[in-house]
Amino acid sequence: MSNPKLEVLTPDNCQIIFIDQQPQMAFGVQSIDRQTLKNNVVGLAKAAKVFNIPTTITTVETEAFSGHTYPELLDVFPGKDILERSSMNSWDDQKVRDALKANGRKKVIVSGLWTEVCNTTFALCAMLEGDYEIYMVADASGGTTKDAHDFAMQRMVQAGAVPVTWQQVLLEWQRDWAHRDTYNDVMAIVREHSGAYGMGVDYAYTMVHKAPQRTSGGHEVLAPQPAK
Repeated sequence: MSNPKLEVLTPDNCQIIFIDQQPQMAFGVQSIDRQTLKNNVVGLAKAAKVFNIPTTITTVETEAFSGHTYPELLDVFPGKDILERSSMNSWDDQKVRDALKANGRKKVIVSGLWTEVCNTTFALCAMLEGDYEIYMVADASGGTTKDAHDFAMQRMVQAGAVPVTWQQVLLEWQRDWAHRDTYNDVMAIVREHSGAYGMGVDYAYTMVHKAPQRTSGGHEVLAPQPAK
């Protein structure tokens, strides 16, 4: 029997949903540094755009409680509709179901807040009622405590969800550095969002390959001058 979980993620076999990446939801996150969380979410979003992954953005109680989606995330997808909900469970909203169905792909990558509420309920219902395969991006999601996040991840994995990280998804989509049509864009995401890995890429580009520095303007370097 074929096991779909043995299939690697490709730009042609998956879609992605961002659930409640909103400031009030982020305020409650304690399982991951919140600036790191936003960095990872935006890096994942940029990767989705590079590889033309069908993308859904959904929010809950924007005006009444949660606030507007991070502008850095929205700016990756200018003009894109935002699917507003009242339910904590995205599966309860028909617009979300319709968007997922219209994208026509059973592998659904999920980045959302909070892991133990909005992510878990959506994942369980989407697997049970929609026959979707869920790939939960652990480091582009967050819970109210580390235990809340970790045990929610365990619950979803036990139910059949696949745990992944944002950079893993990015590089799985790229797969081969010979794919030159996406190479430069992937490297740009890495340099901006991948921490020490990105610093290493900058170092290699400038010191080994003698590429210009990744700055918006020039800077004169003044030679050492010993004090008298």
